[in-house]
Amino acid sequence: MQKNRWLALTYHSFFILFITAPLLVVVAVSFTSLGYISLPTQGLSLRWFYAILEERQFIDAFLMSTWLALVSASVAVTLAIPAALALAHYRFPGRNALTAFFLSPLMIPHVVMGIAFLRFFNQAGFSGSFGWLSMTHVIVVFPYALRLTLASAIGLSRDAELAARSLGAKPHTVFRRIVLPLILPGVAGGWMLAFIQSFDEVTMTIFVATPGTTTLPVAMYSYISQSIDPLVASLSAVLIVATTITLFVLDRLVGLDRVLVGKG
Repeated sequence: MQKNRWLALTYHSFFILFITAPLLVVVAVSFTSLGYISLPTQGLSLRWFYAILEERQFIDAFLMSTWLALVSASVAVTLAIPAALALAHYRFPGRNALTAFFLSPLMIPHVVMGIAFLRFFNQAGFSGSFGWLSMTHVIVVFPYALRLTLASAIGLSRDAELAARSLGAKPHTVFRRIVLPLILPGVAGGWMLAFIQSFDEVTMTIFVATPGTTTLPVAMYSYISQSIDPLVASLSAVLIVATTITLFVLDRLVGLDRVLVGKG
């Protein structure tokens, strides 16, 4: 038993190293003092981190991605809550087909979705609008919000809800005071995954984004296609560290098992 434990520990250590190795390489490259990507490097420098502040396109794209992810995740969760409650609490004809329809964006390649949205927007004259770009992101991230919200709703006991209704509580009061607090871990986890997915989306966004609605992943993709300097590596390192710190704080304050798995 002891031998197997050390074998499992060694296997998992190598597996984690294999998964994180690309991230570690990106972080290491970002500290180079050279004007091109090189590893090993001839010296360490923070010049490419300071260079991020001089690139206004990345700052504007970061603000656009953050705002777009906030709007998309919030709208997706707002739509996912009633959908999850209906699918979890009621049995009706076409329920499985409706669930498959809601989750269908997970099965469609984002390249195909991007081309379809581009064609639709060009024909309808809707291209170039932040609102329509947000709509495309809501469609993409909605399944992530629905899955975790639905996981919380399925395991939800309706005894407290029925008791409140029998005592005369109005439907909106029951939802606000009883149902929503019980499914809140799933809702929060769904919102976080939807936010991450929207912020990181590039394959579909590159087809529908315009110069006025360029997101950070699209700006980074365009930059590396024209330049070989480590600026994008330093920007990626900042995002990696920021994400790690956010997850650490979230785990300490709430617990990632509650947020990502939807446990109450």
